[in-house]
Amino acid sequence: MPESKIFSRNRALGYVSNHIPLLTRYIHRRKENLIVTSVGRAFHTYGCAHFTLLSVSGQHPDDITCLSGDAYHVYTASETTIYAWRRGNELKHTYKGHSQPVHLILPFGPHIISIDEESTLKLFSIKTEEEVLSLTFSNNVFKITKIVHPNTYINKVLLGSDQGHLQLWNLKTIKMIYTFNGWNSPVTALEQAPAIDVMAIGLANGKIKMHNIKLDVTLFEVIQDWGMVTSISFRSDDNPVMATGSPQGHVVLWNLEERKVESQVLNAHYAAVAGVQCLSNEPLMVTNSSDNSLKLWIFDLADGAARLLRIREGHSEPPTFVRFYGLDGHNILSAGGDSSLRIFSTITETFNKSLGRASFNRKASKKKGRNVDDNLIMPAITEIAMEMTREKDWDNIAAAHLGLGVVTTWSYDKLKMGEHKILPTRFKKNYQANATSLFLTHCGNFLLVGYNTGHVERFNIQSGIHRMTYGGEKGAHEGPVKGIMVDPLNQEVVTAGRDGKIKFWGFQSGKGQVPKMVVTLSEPVKWLRTHRESSLIALALDDFSLILIDFETRRVVRHFRGHTGHLTDATFSPDSRWLVTASMDATIRTWDIPSAKLVDVFQVPEACTSLDFSATGDYLVTSHISNLGVYLWSNKTLFTHVSLRAITPNSSIPVITLPGSSSEQNDNIESVEVDSPEQEDDEYTSPEQLNANLITMSSLANSKWQNLLNIDVVKKRNKPKEPPKAPEAAPFFLPTIPSLDIQFDLSETPKDAENSKLLIPSDFSNLTGFGRLLKGTAESDEFSEVVSRLKKLGPSSVDFEIQSLSLDPSCSTLVMLQFMKMIKWMMESKKDFELAQAYLAVFLKIHGTKIQEEKELWRYLDELQSVQLKMWSTIRDKLYYNLSVVQHVKRM
Repeated sequence: MPESKIFSRNRALGYVSNHIPLLTRYIHRRKENLIVTSVGRAFHTYGCAHFTLLSVSGQHPDDITCLSGDAYHVYTASETTIYAWRRGNELKHTYKGHSQPVHLILPFGPHIISIDEESTLKLFSIKTEEEVLSLTFSNNVFKITKIVHPNTYINKVLLGSDQGHLQLWNLKTIKMIYTFNGWNSPVTALEQAPAIDVMAIGLANGKIKMHNIKLDVTLFEVIQDWGMVTSISFRSDDNPVMATGSPQGHVVLWNLEERKVESQVLNAHYAAVAGVQCLSNEPLMVTNSSDNSLKLWIFDLADGAARLLRIREGHSEPPTFVRFYGLDGHNILSAGGDSSLRIFSTITETFNKSLGRASFNRKASKKKGRNVDDNLIMPAITEIAMEMTREKDWDNIAAAHLGLGVVTTWSYDKLKMGEHKILPTRFKKNYQANATSLFLTHCGNFLLVGYNTGHVERFNIQSGIHRMTYGGEKGAHEGPVKGIMVDPLNQEVVTAGRDGKIKFWGFQSGKGQVPKMVVTLSEPVKWLRTHRESSLIALALDDFSLILIDFETRRVVRHFRGHTGHLTDATFSPDSRWLVTASMDATIRTWDIPSAKLVDVFQVPEACTSLDFSATGDYLVTSHISNLGVYLWSNKTLFTHVSLRAITPNSSIPVITLPGSSSEQNDNIESVEVDSPEQEDDEYTSPEQLNANLITMSSLANSKWQNLLNIDVVKKRNKPKEPPKAPEAAPFFLPTIPSLDIQFDLSETPKDAENSKLLIPSDFSNLTGFGRLLKGTAESDEFSEVVSRLKKLGPSSVDFEIQSLSLDPSCSTLVMLQFMKMIKWMMESKKDFELAQAYLAVFLKIHGTKIQEEKELWRYLDELQSVQLKMWSTIRDKLYYNLSVVQHVKRM
């Protein structure tokens, strides 16, 4: 699969339910009811006792179209295929045969019944997965909308249609038993009543018919004022109550004995009620909706009404702004189009919390509870600013709303909306003034707000009192203020506007102030992002490019181009080495700031609207258009080696699907095709020497050569207090090469297999294996093998080998001369510079007296010295040049 170099899919957070009706199953072993909800391409299983998320299924090839289940399996349909799952995440069976998407499933003893959008009914054997029966209906005559198996009706099912008719079929004899004329309104709900032969039939016109299918007689009917009946369920705890759902989100409770409304749960959901289920023999009711919520209600009020007992919910509108909260990367603060602030935990779903929805009148909303009038709800949150410093003392979050000048405050510690609604006096009668940018100072005391009128105001967030105006009555900018930042010490304020100007102000300047400095850009600014620990400021421009400004020097230091759509957000990595940007071109790009190069890019199905890097660097969180959840991406550089190379503009961009609800990426139903090796990027390996004109250091650890000159001191310090004990008996031994890795010296092993038991050495030389290898280079002067063997040795072994060069008087001069030639060869090849210096220093220290006595050796020192001076002069010139440039830059 195509993938990003840096980020890998982790999981999606914030998904609870969608428009598919929920499923309840009682598990005898757990003695608990389980609730199953669909979240797109997967389904969640919750425990009813504590509403904990128990399991997440594997990813389906497409969205789930319907859910059903029995005591053993959960059945799901995706496109034309049906799947049977055990324990919520183990795929057991797959059923194929439909040509159109399946929208109804009904377990039917050892079989399952499935109906697709062409009203083709098929019967499958659960165990063998074989198709047993197929019936075809015409959508023009009888378009099947609902199916139910009436109690005590063996082998029979009742079908509801879009035309309003009902048909009773015997699937064993494949015969239609009876046709019910219906009521000229589509059947939208069909449920077995507690009484035998009685069915509850919900219609699109809001009527609910209690019909006796044995006599074809309507016992009575009730009308729901809220329109179409979306779902029906009956209480089974000796209370004659029927619950029905409506498109407006209300749940109506009917008293069946008195045939009237007993109570209503108004605004049970913000969207249409998808499913209603009363738990067996318990005063509990579960509802779900496409507003991404799942609720458990209990009937314990005096009038028999339902009270909300437990809730699990996410955003009902796509998130607009996401940020990690805190320094541990465990919590994500998310603002949605539903005017709510939510906290999502990366540890467990149990820690998810809601700060509520923004309201114009918080006290009135609090009195009404969840039944808040839509007129009191504020518009969507477009931007948030937060600071942890004083979170337990007062409000520490500020939120700007779409089309409003009012800025709301929130408390993370108290998990609620604050009392203050911040708005300057000059804008209380100007309804055209909108808050366009926010910044909360690092001390947690002051909130700076920029407006579309060009004004920049400072408030005390604890009291909500206005403190200062930057730029006077005319405003700081000639157009909307698109970005504000304050340095950590509250010394300077930076503002950026649509007029293409970046202005630097004194934080405590008085009235009539003028900016300290103005930087004019060629393009208008869209937004501003900062990095807390560095002086870098990122600004998005209208030409789809992004610039970095150094706060200290007040200059543009980087300019990134490559996006082909409007930039939506950007975030710095914790070490400020990367800048990750998102755009409406549906790509997420990672820029390497030191090299100013694009090092990673990938495309997502829907454009990213907001993103943020965790303070620990392990996660990237994103939100996307038309998606209710937030998505986590893992930083692969933390747990594997990643080679980052600059990406050319013409390179192909991989398309990556968004993460699923499960953290397991290998649980897909369809096998993942692995790209061939030709399609994968080859791992970049650095050459041994980049340029022949450069002098290259070795890649060995410093400990292998730095301690060579002081090896005597090191040995003395590491000398054991007690002599080592010799082994009792060794059956045999093999000579080894002294190195970090145990290697046997087999250089003297005879190649020809002989029967003689006598081992006769080839010579009686006292040279070590390294000395013999060095002696063998007398004719060829090829030292690559000798150097590679020396580089494998530790400091003590290198010292021993150099000392051993004088052990054999017959050839010690020759071996020493070859060692000096080896040092010259290393210098002329311009490789391993520091190793050559260390080896030469040890050689001269040990064999200095011998060199003075041998004419051949001290004459060769002249050649070695000339090469040494040439190499050192090259390094010295480059080193001094770089030092002078650095000192010059520091003075600027």
